[in-house]
Amino acid sequence: MQPLFTIHAGEYLVGSHIEQHLRDPNGDKVNVWVPSKDTGIDLLVTDKTNKKTTSLQVKFSKDFLLTHGRSEYREKLLSCGWWTLNREKIRKSPADYWVFVLHTHDKEDMQYVILTPQQLLERLDVIHPDVKSLQSYLWVTKGKGAVKQCWEIRGLK
Repeated sequence: MQPLFTIHAGEYLVGSHIEQHLRDPNGDKVNVWVPSKDTGIDLLVTDKTNKKTTSLQVKFSKDFLLTHGRSEYREKLLSCGWWTLNREKIRKSPADYWVFVLHTHDKEDMQYVILTPQQLLERLDVIHPDVKSLQSYLWVTKGKGAVKQCWEIRGLK
C-alpha cells in the first residue's frame, strides 16, 4: 500500500519555522505550500497575496553527535548531520534554495543551513572537486549566543 500523502520531518520543521517566524517586507505572515507531486521542490513559500514565491528543497538529517560523536566533541558542537549529495541533481534543481535541517535535541535550537543550488555547487567544487556523488557531513558549533559556524568536515583528519 502506498501512502496518499507524505511529508518528511525536515519539511515539517522548515514549514513550521517559516509559518511561526517569517514575515514579508510589509510585516505580514507568509504562506507555506506543499506540492502534490515530487518535482524537486518540497515547499513553496508565498507572500500574503500569493504573488511572490520562493521554492525550497529540504534535506533533513538526524543528529549524529550523540550517537556517533566523540565525547570531546560534545562540548563545542551543537549538531552533526550527514547527507548523500549528487552534483547533477543539485545542478538541475528547480528550487531557489536548498535547506539543510540539522536536528538538535534542543527543540529551540534547530539549525538550518540555507544555500542556493549555485552556492552549494561552488562550495562542493572547492571542497570536493571531481566527485559526482558524495557524502557530506555538516557540523554546527555551539558558539556564543546566536553566533554559530557550520563546517563541512568530510575528509578532514
